[in-house]
Amino acid sequence: MAIKFSYSFVAAALSTATILVNAQTSAPLQFAGVNIAGFDFGCSTDGTCIASNAVPPIHQLSGIDGLGQMQHFVKDDGYNVFRLPVGWQYLTNDQMTGVLDETHFANYNMLVSDCLSTGAHCVIDIHNYARYNGQIIGQGGPSNEIFAELWSNIASHWKNETKVIFGVMNEPHDIPHLGKVRYVFLVHRPQMILRILGDKSAVTAIRKAGATTQMILLPGTDYTSAKTFVSSGSADALVAVRNPDNTTTNLIMDVHKYLDSDGSGTNTECVTNAVEDTWHPLTTWLRANGRRAFNTETGGGNVESCVTYVLQEITYQATQSDVILGYVGWAAGSFSTDYVLSQVPSYSGNSWNDTLLVSMAMSPKTNKLVASVA
Repeated sequence: MAIKFSYSFVAAALSTATILVNAQTSAPLQFAGVNIAGFDFGCSTDGTCIASNAVPPIHQLSGIDGLGQMQHFVKDDGYNVFRLPVGWQYLTNDQMTGVLDETHFANYNMLVSDCLSTGAHCVIDIHNYARYNGQIIGQGGPSNEIFAELWSNIASHWKNETKVIFGVMNEPHDIPHLGKVRYVFLVHRPQMILRILGDKSAVTAIRKAGATTQMILLPGTDYTSAKTFVSSGSADALVAVRNPDNTTTNLIMDVHKYLDSDGSGTNTECVTNAVEDTWHPLTTWLRANGRRAFNTETGGGNVESCVTYVLQEITYQATQSDVILGYVGWAAGSFSTDYVLSQVPSYSGNSWNDTLLVSMAMSPKTNKLVASVA
């Protein structure tokens, strides 16, 4: 069950958030959930991941009850999506290949199966920052063909699971800027890399593997920044990504936003709701271009400033639900409860207790902004 807090404090935060509702009419968001981390442990931002450092949120493997957490989040909070980060190296047992290691993939599939058993949607997230052991995909790291093979093998396994969402790559960043590449001449290389991650490798591989209808999340550069999605060139690159049939059906922009002082998600306090400099410009672009986005990482510390600002952020997103699918908090799963951005519920007696931020802002049963409880 969720922690109980005074009605007056919740009401005050909700009241503050109402000032953000202007041009659009508030409607329920389609999704709300949390990252169930652990299979990505051992991964750094240069794409170096050590498979043996993973801490699977699987009770049989680590003693961590990821299934219990997800069941609680669905039943007691109304969550309906979980993002399941995993290192590429874990899936292939530290081999730079697109061939899945049978044992390691079976372990990860246990988490996906647990997720699906709750009735929620489940996001497969390759947590490698467009890299493998420090080398950029297609630029000294794994070839585009190997990356396509990886996604073909992943998609083949879940091609008939309508509630599986394919997250192409977590947080590409720091791509070198100019150069000539096949397909396009004298383009910004970040744009070309994003295109390669998209329709020139992952999207085509996923669709040709038989997963023809599921959502695919397309990541921008600058750590998948929602704030710089347009200015970084991510928008220009990804708007051109197409399915093999030349449609954009269920190709969703993947964006992240943290509300601390430097936007890094490493500080306890939140200082902004990010509406003016991030969400308003982004939703304007999405609507103008007929596209949608999914905020698959957001959050903050378990402090009052984050309760206020995260609730304002979500409330604004609900006013833009024609182009914003929803939000996913970072993070639960195998993290310690004292992690600065912990959304790990604690278990006491025979019940789960949510963190402050989940209970007072992110839980759909608190904010009433998500279709699962509306």
